[in-house]
Amino acid sequence: MSDPSLENSSDMSGRKIFELISSAAADGSAARLGKLSLPGKKVIETPNFFAVTSRGAVPHLTPDNLKRHTSVSGFYMALEDFIEKKEPPILQTPGGEGSRRLHRFTALPSNTVTMLGPRRNPAVTTPFGNTPKALAVFTSTGFRNVTVPEFTTTVQALQPDIVLPMADLPHTSATPSSKKLVRMVERTEVWLDEFLDRLASSKSTASLDSSVFAPMLPVEYPIQWDYLRHLSEDVLDKLDGLAVYDANLLPELVNYPPLTPLPKLCMESPKTPQEVLRQVSLGIDICAMSFANSTSDAGVAMTFSFPPPSVDEVRPLGTNMWSPEHSTAVVPLVEGCQCYTCSKHHRAYLHHLLNAKEMLGWNLLQIHNHHVINEFFAGIREALTKGQAVFEEEARRFTASYEPVFPEGTGARPRARGYHFKSEASSDRINKPAWIDLDKEAASAQITSLAESSTPSGESQDATPVAVVNVEEAVATLSIN
Repeated sequence: MSDPSLENSSDMSGRKIFELISSAAADGSAARLGKLSLPGKKVIETPNFFAVTSRGAVPHLTPDNLKRHTSVSGFYMALEDFIEKKEPPILQTPGGEGSRRLHRFTALPSNTVTMLGPRRNPAVTTPFGNTPKALAVFTSTGFRNVTVPEFTTTVQALQPDIVLPMADLPHTSATPSSKKLVRMVERTEVWLDEFLDRLASSKSTASLDSSVFAPMLPVEYPIQWDYLRHLSEDVLDKLDGLAVYDANLLPELVNYPPLTPLPKLCMESPKTPQEVLRQVSLGIDICAMSFANSTSDAGVAMTFSFPPPSVDEVRPLGTNMWSPEHSTAVVPLVEGCQCYTCSKHHRAYLHHLLNAKEMLGWNLLQIHNHHVINEFFAGIREALTKGQAVFEEEARRFTASYEPVFPEGTGARPRARGYHFKSEASSDRINKPAWIDLDKEAASAQITSLAESSTPSGESQDATPVAVVNVEEAVATLSIN
């Protein structure tokens, strides 16, 4: 179905990393097929997804399990996960000719794609905003600022396959004022230009160049139109793609034809596969799939597929594996699923692992859920080979066939990690204490017993002060003992 008239990203920037196979049709759909090819990496057919990592690892999965039991082709990592010290261990990892330090430190297969950005996806809310020269980030030792020179130096040292430059994004959930939005766009443009200039002046080994995906801000088009013009006219030869933070703005790129052939990564975290389909229909090529981690954390096994099955009832997007009904179910998580989890284990075993708080339970769930997402995108590409009209029709059927949200897991989630952190004031602690002070518990029990015994049966509430005096005496006695 290849259309020779279509341009690819090499026509403008001089680097052939993305090839368009089919593009928007006359029916208005912007969904498209393509191939992302980076030197030394396996070709990634698009639309596709990148797994979102925490501290360089996909939650619950070790690199060997990723290689053996998943088909993930790319990984998104955040610089703030590694820079808790002045000289973080990642920068002390041996490099070597033709070696990418980020791959070596994270032990990922050399043929997979690493993408490095300054902040996590989704990012933790910061208590203070960005400054004209620095971006606020959250590390394991607290909040700090990162400057463009520091970010550029680190990128040069780590050599990710793809880099997302610093962008002045909203640091709270509140909608910024118009004046603030204008300032965000201006800062992002200045940071991008400084980053590109520093990157160009410090390149030493051409074979280790990182592909740059310029940010497209979640700002209304009238505010950032000149920034987009700057991308398409002034720095296009230095760009290899776009990092889109609001997929709703993609139709505006029709005003900038040079940007159309570039691959588009969506950093707007989807919460459901329905949102993914919408992003693809708007022209997204790669999705940062963060809901895979949250769904596995919740103990939910994904059960959706694309195209959807031909049934009359509305089906759930997943199964709550904490439910007691699975305690004796010796069937796969999904009938017909070819993933390692479904091939080797059954629902009853996974239910037992979760209730026993065994990490293997979440490990098997993560393998299964990433397999389901991989098959989901394979189904999208298969539908697009038959035409955009077929894809749009199947997308409408999918929305009608499945519930709009994932079921909630009813069990206890694993202990919170860095990407679970909440910085809002007065937030409850995510992790419950792993141990208790037995002496204090025993003292509390004795005090409660004394308080209850000091009040005669049937006495009115007026006798409460007597109980208080006795409790205070009990506390003093226990303290002396």
